[in-house]
Amino acid sequence: MASWRKTLAAAGLILVTGTSWAADKLTVYSYRQAFLVDPILEDFTKQTGIDVEVVFAKKGIAERLKREGRLSPADIVLTSDFSRLMELVDMKLVQSVNSDVVNQNIPAQFRDPDGQWFALTSRVRNVYSSKERVGPAAIDYEDLAKPEFKGKICMRPGQHPYNVSLVASMIAHHGEADTEAWLQGLKANLARKPQGNDRAQVKAVKEGLCDYAIGNSYYLGKMMENPDQQAWADAVVINFPNQSNRGAHVNVSGVAMTKYSPNSEAAVKLIEFLSSSSAQQQYAEVNFEYPVKTDVPASAMVASWGEFKADDLAIVKLAEHHSQAVKLLNKVKFDL
Repeated sequence: MASWRKTLAAAGLILVTGTSWAADKLTVYSYRQAFLVDPILEDFTKQTGIDVEVVFAKKGIAERLKREGRLSPADIVLTSDFSRLMELVDMKLVQSVNSDVVNQNIPAQFRDPDGQWFALTSRVRNVYSSKERVGPAAIDYEDLAKPEFKGKICMRPGQHPYNVSLVASMIAHHGEADTEAWLQGLKANLARKPQGNDRAQVKAVKEGLCDYAIGNSYYLGKMMENPDQQAWADAVVINFPNQSNRGAHVNVSGVAMTKYSPNSEAAVKLIEFLSSSSAQQQYAEVNFEYPVKTDVPASAMVASWGEFKADDLAIVKLAEHHSQAVKLLNKVKFDL
């Protein structure tokens, strides 16, 4: 069935059964939101003539791909975090891509050595501090477990992919035992049970529930442009952790080609486009993320937050410790 469908696609034919298969069409399953993805994909279609159909989802893409198997129409998956990429790899739902264009655009730190996934943007896992009660803070992630922070920290659930990524980086740097002790100390210092999203933590700082919040950098930009949330952003200082040592932890959004992509050649073209300067600039301007292509600048707003030293830990190392991170969070009952 799969080979028959590819033959029709290669011939440029359309099978009229409610679904169209054609060489000039791609199907993307996306965890990333429409406001960000649609303009970029529209530019891709204008430049290549390849139409793109997008299926948006908040969860369940891996399970859907597994269920569809060889009959899946999906060519590409866009993820908003690294954990989703690892889920696809672990379930053997992706295939390797070898493109000189992509390898030139995306530094080795931000791509799988076997080409099974590629990061498209990065963001810092920042520590926000109350502008009124604390001010700027030279802080390390390790400090958050110290007794003087007791009752002062707010964060979203530990099992959220953004936090799993941070814990995986701690394991990579400190080992499992020390990271477990750190998690226990961090849990003891929380002002409330982990809850809400990253913006909710900044809101809690403004309301005086805590003095520090853990959150991704791009949310500051999103709050600053939202009239209903600007006061939250104005109430905090963005701090880049671990600047005197290894640098701040960065996590990534990314892309992978599906295992049974019906249009793999066109899919490679899309991945190449997503790694290009024009697409990277759109990511930077629209969603306040850091481009992974080194010659593309951050947006003016993001640049105004200042330069910082990023942890140069290869993203693949996060994959190696991902399952350990999940187990440790469960072991210390972090979210309970």
